[in-house]
Amino acid sequence: MNSVRLHDLSFEQFITEEEVDQAVQRLADEMRVKYEGKRPLFIGVLNGAFYFATELLKRLPIECEITFVKVASYHGTSSTGHVLDLIGLNERIEGRHVVVLEDIVDTGNTVRHILDALAHLRPASISIAALLFKPDAYKHDMPIEHVAIRIPNVFVVGSGLDHDGLGRNLTGIYRITGPTS
Repeated sequence: MNSVRLHDLSFEQFITEEEVDQAVQRLADEMRVKYEGKRPLFIGVLNGAFYFATELLKRLPIECEITFVKVASYHGTSSTGHVLDLIGLNERIEGRHVVVLEDIVDTGNTVRHILDALAHLRPASISIAALLFKPDAYKHDMPIEHVAIRIPNVFVVGSGLDHDGLGRNLTGIYRITGPTS
């Protein structure tokens, strides 16, 4: 499938499923080396990161744990700029190596909010891993240490990312081409 319509918008394939798989495998190889013997706690940010979390962790042959938090910062095709906690963290993270898993980092506001919330819980380390990163949209100075794929500042769906609830199940990544007629 090279193009798709979701609600009132059209999208075309931008990154194939195979390219996504290769990027996630490269990231898993990198993280295996860094976290071998450290039993990291992965924190997936719902809803979008469920796909990335699944694909990454099934490729990581190390002892690790995963949990999820839910936050919201999007409405339609753009970030609202405000982050609202919906479901919090129940695990104790003091002294743990924590990796926050994001489907996409654009402005960085959600990641900043999560890092601020986690920092006072005194983890041994906190890093960010993102399936997609938009450097041109990024507004913060904290490093996004683990990035599978860098993309331009375009709206995308697929591989866990959605447009108002639709498109998460698309394999590969699709970019917006415009409104449908």
